[in-house]
Amino acid sequence: MNLATPFENAWRYQELIRAVVRRELAVRFRGSILGWLWAVFGPLVMLSAYTIIFSSAVGVPASAKNVGVGGYALSIFTGLIIFNLFSEIAYRSPGMLHEQASLIKKSIFPSETLAWTATIRGSVYALISVAVLILFKIGASFSLPWTILLTPLVAIPFFLSLLGISWFLMALGSFTRDVAHLMISIVPVFMFATPIFYSIDDVPPHLRLYVHLNPIGNNVEMMRDLLLFGRLPDALLYFGTVAGSLIVFYFGYRFFMQYKAVFVDVI
Repeated sequence: MNLATPFENAWRYQELIRAVVRRELAVRFRGSILGWLWAVFGPLVMLSAYTIIFSSAVGVPASAKNVGVGGYALSIFTGLIIFNLFSEIAYRSPGMLHEQASLIKKSIFPSETLAWTATIRGSVYALISVAVLILFKIGASFSLPWTILLTPLVAIPFFLSLLGISWFLMALGSFTRDVAHLMISIVPVFMFATPIFYSIDDVPPHLRLYVHLNPIGNNVEMMRDLLLFGRLPDALLYFGTVAGSLIVFYFGYRFFMQYKAVFVDVI
């Protein structure tokens, strides 16, 4: 396998991927009165709730006083966008081959494309949440940092890492449904190990190295810097996270393709 193989295969099946993504997006809100407005309403309610909670009931932690209530709510919301995208992939991937078992067994279906469709679908909803975040940011400060233009440099490697995670979990999940139950158990715990309600700077210095081993947390911190604070991420953190994302991407793809031939017999 050369480095371009995963992208060449995705390009070969681009029409199939586009059709499946379009169908899944259309089905999501079918039968509802508001339709796609729910995709905006959900993040809007969540962000409003955090703003109200931290402005009255709980208050802003001392470490976040410099950004104020609105800034702290936006900081949490940014972390949740990243983590919710990861958790959607982690929850859904182990069962995707089982969901499409009849199709995979009855035809020569490129099962590796399921990871692309799931990740693209989740990313669409994440982008809607980012749009809500940007609108709140403009409303709060009447400006946007120029670094927002650099967010694709963080988002694209993160997207690739999610693809790798999806392929890996799809392969494991095809052999045992225990993987799905494991994800349900550990992902909520993993949320508290991710700097969503706090910053890595709030962690004691001797523990920060362990926090940086969490690639989701690193992406949260970098997206906050670019979207909210107008700061460039630390170069070592950025390139280390990108390298880790590429490793996860290629490892997940290779792992999946290695066992692809036996999926028909085990799902």
